[in-house]
Amino acid sequence: MRVTSALLFTLLFVFIVGSRAQQPAHVDGAVAEKSAWLMLSPEQKTQVFQFAEPYKAYLRQAKSAGLSTSEFLKLAKDAGFAEFSSAAQVKPGARLIMPNRDRAFVLVVVGSDPIESGVHMVATHQDSPHINLKSRPVIQAPGSIALLKTTLYGGLKKYQWSNLPLALVGRIDTVDGRHLQVNIGFAQGDPVFVIADAAPHSDKLLQSRTYADVLAGEEMNPVAGSIPGTNGSVAEQVMDTLRIKFKIRDEDLVSAELELVPATMPADVGFDKGLTGSWGQDDKALSYAAVRSILDSKGTPKKTAMAYVSNFEETGSINNTGAVSQFIDTVFTELMDAQGKGVTALQVRHAFRNTEVLSADCNDGVNPLFPQNSEDSNAAVVGYGVTIKRYGAGFDPNSEFTARIIAILDKNGFAWQTQTPKVEVGGGGTLGGFLSARNMEVLDVGIPLLSMHSPFEMSSKVDHWSIYRFFGSFYGME
Repeated sequence: MRVTSALLFTLLFVFIVGSRAQQPAHVDGAVAEKSAWLMLSPEQKTQVFQFAEPYKAYLRQAKSAGLSTSEFLKLAKDAGFAEFSSAAQVKPGARLIMPNRDRAFVLVVVGSDPIESGVHMVATHQDSPHINLKSRPVIQAPGSIALLKTTLYGGLKKYQWSNLPLALVGRIDTVDGRHLQVNIGFAQGDPVFVIADAAPHSDKLLQSRTYADVLAGEEMNPVAGSIPGTNGSVAEQVMDTLRIKFKIRDEDLVSAELELVPATMPADVGFDKGLTGSWGQDDKALSYAAVRSILDSKGTPKKTAMAYVSNFEETGSINNTGAVSQFIDTVFTELMDAQGKGVTALQVRHAFRNTEVLSADCNDGVNPLFPQNSEDSNAAVVGYGVTIKRYGAGFDPNSEFTARIIAILDKNGFAWQTQTPKVEVGGGGTLGGFLSARNMEVLDVGIPLLSMHSPFEMSSKVDHWSIYRFFGSFYGME
């Protein structure tokens, strides 16, 4: 049969596209063109599904950085970790909690080597995109409705948050010293709060809005009430409800940290239940994996192990509980001073230089509806294991450190893949830069998500289980 150049080109195109239907995962130094699910023994598959259940239980509670910290510290104390309070605690095998203002913390397992020789650290963040209330949050709106005035936190698509039941969580700290927890929208009988969209019968004036501007930032205001008080004001009636319920003054809302989050619960996705669906998986997923792997560790590692769970990454790791702060410097200094009184700044710098870090954060996976958003040969696929993220342009670690991490993955038979965003299309980055600025060796890793930064993200249970086990090997405890 005569093959024309056009037919040859068509066959070649079909072959290339078809071969990319599943990105290769790398196992034992070789390339395996199959999902990580296909590499599991029956016993391992059972373990994957078992690991997902307590993770979903954590997600049901961890609706803010503060609530996440509370859940993690409960787990840590149940696993035998104790809050650091004196130098006498710092001895090989000690399991310590180093908290930071109820919103960030470090879990430590002290190694047999001095800390100056370096630490194995997994660094994550537990904040997720959400909506914050403004200091004066309740307003009267047209239609005899009271609304909550808000500001946006993190990179979210505004239109995804309309017509969605929202819960109000956070804390109010009053001038008379009371600390009040707020959690409205999850318990049976609780009200929820909803950003009202326009009806298709009357939205002609809005139809020219673009994809990114379906809702403007100042329109992200959910319904807070609809029954007027005796003076005819719905907003005043809502404020009266808050004053009575929490015994607060209006001014107490100025100091409050109140967040609107989806009033939904985690669920399995798909007939096979292979995906976990929930708001907040970026990056509570890897915070959970980092914490669980250090809690489940046995014995004393050679190098001190740390799980660093930070805050405010979605807005640049800012503030005194974000990675930009000097909290991690204080942790190193306190522990090293306990190992040898009079630790110097130079010794702390030596410890930083000898420290190896996995900066763990979720990344977007190849989208089944929009595969063109990813670059074929360097895109992460849901269900294909741990992601090594390479950005280029000076953001990657030294090649020798990356090689050492790949050696751990290959030695233990963990499925892994790579991700580099499409040039001039995609992007990313996380808190690793703040640690590499301290002269630490840092590699960004993660797992891919579908619907990343949406009110309902999806992760593969096999990816989550894989990176949990990988963290354990990195800590040096398996």
